[in-house]
Amino acid sequence: MLSSPHAPRIARSGALLVVLALGFSAFTVGCADDGDAAAAADGTEPLGIGKEVTVPISEAAATLVDAGAEPRAVLRPSYPVGTIQQVTLRTDHRIQQQINDQPVRDFSTPQLTIPMTAQTDADGCDLTLGAVTSSDPALNRALTAADGSHAGFEFDDDGAITALRLEPAADTSNTARAALEQAFYQAVYRSVRFPDEPVGEGAVWTVHQEVDGGVTLDQVTTATLTRREGNRLIIDLNVTQIPKSKVWTLPNNAGTLDIQDYVMQGQGTITVDLGLPLPVSGMITVGGHQAYSDPHSDSDLQQTITTQVSWTEE
Repeated sequence: MLSSPHAPRIARSGALLVVLALGFSAFTVGCADDGDAAAAADGTEPLGIGKEVTVPISEAAATLVDAGAEPRAVLRPSYPVGTIQQVTLRTDHRIQQQINDQPVRDFSTPQLTIPMTAQTDADGCDLTLGAVTSSDPALNRALTAADGSHAGFEFDDDGAITALRLEPAADTSNTARAALEQAFYQAVYRSVRFPDEPVGEGAVWTVHQEVDGGVTLDQVTTATLTRREGNRLIIDLNVTQIPKSKVWTLPNNAGTLDIQDYVMQGQGTITVDLGLPLPVSGMITVGGHQAYSDPHSDSDLQQTITTQVSWTEE
């Protein structure tokens, strides 16, 4: 649902802190082995290279705040095996970083547009990717080989994603693989779980989910059911992210940074259909800033991050 700190690699020479941005956000590190995620950021060895990989997703817990108006019902996805849905996922991840008084550097990743066909199975849905495109010409060329790649989501009975499956086409380059992985991680952490209790229009519930990377994050999404028409639900989302530690452990045993400030929050609206596996439409934008300091020098790191995820049914 929400982006996390952009992971730098550091090397110390005396009191000097040199930060090389990797191009992968730490929430991806939280879903994979640190070494794999860092390698994926470098474009050298993405997580899904050469094989299908299934990554477990941390458990999400929903707590009802307000049951809303009558009539009320328990919200549960219900679709037969073999249900087909065509959607397009779009992601945009912007990062600016500054060390001390050095010039601000832009490490934003290019926009991605991912058309896909979802087909449900007993555990969730399989995703077949169409012609993936990017706003960056070089990445756009690299993505041509990704046509026909597969991914997938596994769901629990409450609609929460419990695992992400990635299987890029064999000829997909490392750069394209890494971009696809990041886009799907962004989508996963912007999904919503339903409460166990019956709810009606106006209902409010919170969803807590831990994102475990170098910084362990408590991610809280407040969901409001603003409208229901049959199986179609319009849900407003308000997202915040709070670090559970005051220290960021960097990938690849590169050291630690002290967290001086951390603000990430955002909002959006999605439309879901209980008879379909993926959102029908919607957009969620999350942004904020972080400030870190090197405990072994006078170096400071500032980051500004904005991430946007949108869905459109074809």
